[in-house]
Amino acid sequence: MSKQELVVLGRTDEDGACCAGVAAAPLAEDQAAELAKVFKALGDPVRLRLLSMIASQAGGEVCVCDLTPAFDLSQPTISHHLKLLRQAGLIDCERRGTWVYYWAMPATLDRLAGFLKTSQPAEA
Repeated sequence: MSKQELVVLGRTDEDGACCAGVAAAPLAEDQAAELAKVFKALGDPVRLRLLSMIASQAGGEVCVCDLTPAFDLSQPTISHHLKLLRQAGLIDCERRGTWVYYWAMPATLDRLAGFLKTSQPAEA
């Protein structure tokens, strides 16, 4: 299992509760390179579908045995795509006996969504 942590850019406080959007300030070169790795992981249709299947699963997690039949790809290819999503910090997993169970990392997805915002929501 990968324990690599995603570095989220544009955060305005230590806990990431409030993120500056893409329009807040230009990215530094190193920030852009790091963020590009995450978006590259999302740039493949298979990985995007896998993330969607995992994130939308009732109960919050799904067995790899339930993911593989949805694709016309070999099991090693699916495992490779899942590994890239894990390395990007978008999902995590745990082995339970023979099977591996995956779940989305909501905080990471929320921070990416916050980064892409162009403006703050209007206060009511």
